[in-house]
Amino acid sequence: MKKKIEILAPAKDLIHGMAAINSGADAVYIGAPQFGARSNATNSIEDVAALVKYAHLFHAQVFVVINTILYDNELETCRQMIWKLYDIKVDALIVQDMAIMEMDLPPIVLHASTQANNRDADKIKFLKDAGMKRVVLARELNLHQIKDISSASDVELEFFVTGALCVSFSGNCYMSVANGERSANRGSCAQNCRLPYNLIDGHGETLIKNSHLLSIKDFDVSDQIPNLIEAGVCSFKIEGRLKDIVYVKNNVSYLRQKLDAFLEGNDSYAKASSGKCTFTFDSALNKSFNRGYTDYFVNGRDQSIGSWESPKSKGQYIGKLIKTIGNAYQIENGELLNNGDGLCYINENNEADGIYVNKVENGLAYPNVLKELKEGTFIYRNNDAAFIKIVEREDSAVRKISTTLLLTENENGFELIATDEDGFVSTVNLVHAKEQTKNNESSAENIKTQLAKTGFTPYVADEINVMFSQNWFLPISKINEMRRTVFEQLSEIRLAGYKVEEHQMVKTSHPYPETKLDFMYNVSNKFARKFYERHGVTEIEKAFELQWDPGKSRVMTTKYCIKYELKKCPIHQKDIMGEKLKEPLVLKQGELEYKLKFNCKPCEMEIWEKDAEFEIEEDHFH
Repeated sequence: MKKKIEILAPAKDLIHGMAAINSGADAVYIGAPQFGARSNATNSIEDVAALVKYAHLFHAQVFVVINTILYDNELETCRQMIWKLYDIKVDALIVQDMAIMEMDLPPIVLHASTQANNRDADKIKFLKDAGMKRVVLARELNLHQIKDISSASDVELEFFVTGALCVSFSGNCYMSVANGERSANRGSCAQNCRLPYNLIDGHGETLIKNSHLLSIKDFDVSDQIPNLIEAGVCSFKIEGRLKDIVYVKNNVSYLRQKLDAFLEGNDSYAKASSGKCTFTFDSALNKSFNRGYTDYFVNGRDQSIGSWESPKSKGQYIGKLIKTIGNAYQIENGELLNNGDGLCYINENNEADGIYVNKVENGLAYPNVLKELKEGTFIYRNNDAAFIKIVEREDSAVRKISTTLLLTENENGFELIATDEDGFVSTVNLVHAKEQTKNNESSAENIKTQLAKTGFTPYVADEINVMFSQNWFLPISKINEMRRTVFEQLSEIRLAGYKVEEHQMVKTSHPYPETKLDFMYNVSNKFARKFYERHGVTEIEKAFELQWDPGKSRVMTTKYCIKYELKKCPIHQKDIMGEKLKEPLVLKQGELEYKLKFNCKPCEMEIWEKDAEFEIEEDHFH
């Protein structure tokens, strides 16, 4: 059996989900009415049901995201919602809160959300043994760590492949709660990491002014797909349940083509769903929303990952400004530009600024407002009007299931048999008198032309055979009716033949790898507490949201490091770092103030509120 490799796409709603399927996704993940980590991307049970039906036709899966932490008064509502999702045949739930493992659940498959901070092999093995079928890995892992996790347990591994990065270890960011009581773990992250800050050193001197010091580039490890598959990843997840349709279609089609090229003729791995896609556009990751790309830590820490000028999308690099002529710009590669494009550049204050292009003529771009730009300024296009127009069209990505049609005769008339690429068969009989064609000419070509018109169905007829003992006449209306019916039936047969995997949760009591849990385990209800206690945990701190002590808390732990970005890392850059920074370093944004603590041993940075007290680690590990 070949191992199935999946592309998993985000869906803000039904329309985005269908577009993702049409663009080649093997699975989509979508929010339900409540309890998803994007509180403004929720969907009715009816819409999720419609998406499930559409996806299952292509034997693609639908996962529903229930990845917030739950409070005691929400447990029953959540449980009832899970039963509804089971009834509409959702393939799996992506969950963060261990309370769900304690509930009286239907036999529905569970995946551990990346919000559960899945980065240790022993904890991941624990989750597998507790009944999780799949674990969504932390984005901070490198290839070696993924391999180790994969060797330690045979749980399915899902890993992000493109999209925005959380600067914090997922599930362990409390900045939003601390600054305004909006909890990221409850679906309403305020994105404090995308704000501009001043960086101040221990002498009180401002080292950097008004820069987005916690904003990092977007993730792209699409060229690492073969290595990641080798390491044990079976599902490649695209981030972006809040992103627009152009982003979804562009990212999915780009990855579909990349993965298909890898799978072609491969003896070990296969595609995870049916159908073949055709596209009217050339996908490229720099054509939709991005802050520039990084492979983060997949290959270790070897480059800058900050996107300090701006948290907005930079887009596609076009070229340098050659000069301003009259009221227009002459830009390198200006012939790539179109009327209506949005351009982006970094201005003299090191901030992202934009220009809207009214028209492009003779290689010159005429903006709606002429801004003074220095020659040599790098120009990016973050709104490609022509590309957006093509991709937004419904027919820009079409997915068809391959079929073979056979039209034969029987005693009472005719029979049409459709066999699809997965071996499903649909048969239609037509009771009709047999009469020969005029002049006894063959009608086969005419019949084939009609049968080939699969139009807006999800099918394409790759091979059509007409096997008659004589040249029978069949009216076009009858041929069309048989074709319509055979495909409608085939859809019903495919849906009936789709088996949703079931898994009945059985309560386990094998030991959890830790016996004491601090607030970062996000235990916010009695069920989660019960779950951990049954697995041998003796001390459990309440979730941050329930016990926050303003002013003195650690609000984020991250692999990203400001010292490294400044080339002041005493481990990786000691030969070039020059003078040491005077700590503690402080981030300041208006009234907001944070202290940075650097833990060099695990190679992590912590962000603490301004009144926190901690010891500064000396560089004693050399």
